[in-house]
Amino acid sequence: MLKKVITFFCLSLASLTMAQVGGETTYQFLNLVSSPRQAALGGKVLTNIDYDVTQALFNPATINVEMDNQLALNYTSYLGDIGYGTASYAYTIDRRTQTFHAGITYINYGDFDGYDEAGNSTGTFTGNETALSFGYATQIDYSDFYFGASVKLITSKLEQYNSFGAAADLGIIYINEKLDFNAALVVRNLGSQITTYAGLKEKIPFEVAFGMSQRLENVPIRWHVTLENLQEWPISRSNPARTTSDLSGNQSSEKIGFLGQVMRHTIVGAEIFPEGGFNIRLGYNFRRGEELRIVDQRNFSGLSAGISIKMNKMRFSYTHAKYTSAANSNFFGLQIDLQ
Repeated sequence: MLKKVITFFCLSLASLTMAQVGGETTYQFLNLVSSPRQAALGGKVLTNIDYDVTQALFNPATINVEMDNQLALNYTSYLGDIGYGTASYAYTIDRRTQTFHAGITYINYGDFDGYDEAGNSTGTFTGNETALSFGYATQIDYSDFYFGASVKLITSKLEQYNSFGAAADLGIIYINEKLDFNAALVVRNLGSQITTYAGLKEKIPFEVAFGMSQRLENVPIRWHVTLENLQEWPISRSNPARTTSDLSGNQSSEKIGFLGQVMRHTIVGAEIFPEGGFNIRLGYNFRRGEELRIVDQRNFSGLSAGISIKMNKMRFSYTHAKYTSAANSNFFGLQIDLQ
């Protein structure tokens, strides 16, 4: 069974891997941070196997019995007055059939002023997008590997234009309980538009990611490392604003070496007191930090920090993520144990 799953992953990657960057695909909201915990650990974590029912939105292989009857609600005050949120719920029918998961991601882009080609006002309009997902995970032949899958139904409305699509996420995770070490590989957003906005079919943001995490033996810290967008190399582009000129007026574009490309795929994070009622979370997203960096100015882009507090059957989470000197994001989350 394990060999079949690995073969399936390899065939999926071989047939579907393609270079995709921001702005070249539709339904970009599918890759937004799903919770304050994710945001605090750099934006993408794939290996948390615990109560965190929102984790399954990024890796369905993490669906487990600890998520049973857990309801999570998250909201983000994003950039440019954009607001978006997620909701997740999991239910265990019995321990043999494992746990089923359902989630929703919703984004509202706010109100815009519309004008025709002559500059005449056409009133205000809005835009919003939603993805509804259903997932399930199972152990592979009593091994330390677990496989999960989820399907997503996607709707999008931008002014008078509408689109509908479908996608799937596939994940496999290795859990070593002796070392308290987890490793995961995820293929996200396998799918396409079913109906287009105006007759032009666009790609959706396909992604391959790999993650690892481990709780230190004698220290209450769990570290996380995620390698994102592995389907694309190189991932970065030269920034025209960083073009330099010599005394003769010759211009040189920004050069990004091999190490720079590797770092832009990397996200690191750490949780202090990861299993406690109170924990602290820190993260750094190298790609965000570099792409939003201002030359000769320290603005701490890419950094994020958050906390979580458990009170009876509720857990409150908050994260502040640094983007630029002029724009940051705040993430709020509430998880309720309904048992």
